[in-house]
Amino acid sequence: MASGAGSAGALHLQEDRAAERLDVAASVLALLADRTRLALLQRLGQGEADVTTLTEACGAARTSVSQHLAKLRLAGLVATRKDGRRVVYSLRHGHLRRLVDEALSVADHQIRALPPHD
Repeated sequence: MASGAGSAGALHLQEDRAAERLDVAASVLALLADRTRLALLQRLGQGEADVTTLTEACGAARTSVSQHLAKLRLAGLVATRKDGRRVVYSLRHGHLRRLVDEALSVADHQIRALPPHD
């Protein structure tokens, strides 16, 4: 009987982790669902950049860019480091770069009516 209770507990733990995984993934995708944040992440996929560079790359106001970067940083999607007085931003991991690239590839397929593929 004890092993049955243990298996039920393990199954419940797996279900909790699966639910948490979906919740976190949905949160990441919600952050990507903003044009400015998507543009920032696309630019950061090319390498580190400061706020001035990112502002030029996405065409938004500097204050807006700073606010979006703060959200991305708090969500753990971008990292910062100091370079003298400048703050330099980077992606936390390559998964995010690939996710943005894939989202943009889907957009290309829809815009150009390209055939589906794997």
